[in-house]
Amino acid sequence: MINLLLMIIALGLMITIHELGHFLVARAFGVGIEKFSIGFGRAVAEFERKGIQYRLAWIPLGGYVKMKGENPDENDSEVIGGSFQQQAWWKKALIAFSGPFANLIFGFILFVFAFLLPQKTEDWAPVIYQAEGRWAEVFNPADSIVAVNGKDIKGFNEFLVALSNKQQNTILVSRNGNTQELQIQSGEVDSLQHSLLPKSTTTIGEVYTSMPAWRAGLKTNDQILEVDSVAVADWYAMRDKITGSPNKQVQLKIQRGSQMLIRSIALEKSVIMGEQKMIGISQFLPVKGVKTFTARESVVYGAKSTVSFIIMNYVGLYKLIGRPEELKNSMGGPVMMATISQQAGQKGFSSLISFFAVISLILMIMNLLPIPVLDGGHIMFAILEGLFRRPVPAKIQAFLQRIGFALLMLLFVYAFYSDISKLILRLISNAQ
Repeated sequence: MINLLLMIIALGLMITIHELGHFLVARAFGVGIEKFSIGFGRAVAEFERKGIQYRLAWIPLGGYVKMKGENPDENDSEVIGGSFQQQAWWKKALIAFSGPFANLIFGFILFVFAFLLPQKTEDWAPVIYQAEGRWAEVFNPADSIVAVNGKDIKGFNEFLVALSNKQQNTILVSRNGNTQELQIQSGEVDSLQHSLLPKSTTTIGEVYTSMPAWRAGLKTNDQILEVDSVAVADWYAMRDKITGSPNKQVQLKIQRGSQMLIRSIALEKSVIMGEQKMIGISQFLPVKGVKTFTARESVVYGAKSTVSFIIMNYVGLYKLIGRPEELKNSMGGPVMMATISQQAGQKGFSSLISFFAVISLILMIMNLLPIPVLDGGHIMFAILEGLFRRPVPAKIQAFLQRIGFALLMLLFVYAFYSDISKLILRLISNAQ
């Protein structure tokens, strides 16, 4: 309940910051402001100051800044000074871009703040499952890493990070109850890091919201025993059996405490993973810890997280254009957002803040789509005006905006329907 309340507050804050971006830049260019609204529909609270009506409306799924002369249906000659339509094309573009840009800055700040908080970490046990290439002669399956260069090791990734590419490395390995010392040259570190796999069980770590495994009712700590009636002893065999299945679904035998469950789970492809089939689960990582970052590291990692998330999503949108049938698997609405926020909150406050950063960036990305009514549509009209030296006719703008609004409403209804149908499937699976 607390996470849901935080989600509503955070979403309201993101919308406020988005509209404030439009508001400040429009005011800077001398454009008159008539209304500043957070939310749509009937006002819950409102007041007027210096000719501007400030509103808080009861539908918290967006907001708007009503500028003088903004509506293409208006007769611009009736607007005395401060008209949006009377501005230079580049000013119109900047006013439209300022809202998404505010969400970009806010998302970056949230990422930085999240990295400033203690980070919960998860890792594999430092036990070798397999060594490839020439390293198979150095490491044996079930070797346990004890220490690297005098530092005690608790996790597999910790072991890889502790290796130095500037000096010779001394690795203590527990093998068959005995401790052995291995020497690894600095120039061999990269090869070693790419050649080792950690021991990993078939226990599920995370079940990703809205994915097939989630809809089928799988849960964290479930252990997969069989895939299509074939026993699997480790994560790698299980993964290969699932992703290599020629069928549209796989049948899993699952142990949950003292229960034995059978679940038939659809295989899906995502626009990000290409042709890779998946059900939407991750490995259980038994080694828990906490990591902290300096202020400088937080800024660097915050910037990297922001840039990588934006690139990943635009690549996904580009691929989605060529594979529109994947839209149903890629879309999530308010129900999914609330569910994911609850899961993020269970991982810790920093994870919840990171999730809010992601939502802020998604608002930026979606608003920049070249759809009339959205900011991207306004930017598109402004750029066309700059190219052709005259604005797009008001009637055409108004017509396209009505189409854009209808399209957004259809997408919202579809997303809500998709959310509810996936949630019902999970509830049914859990009841079995």
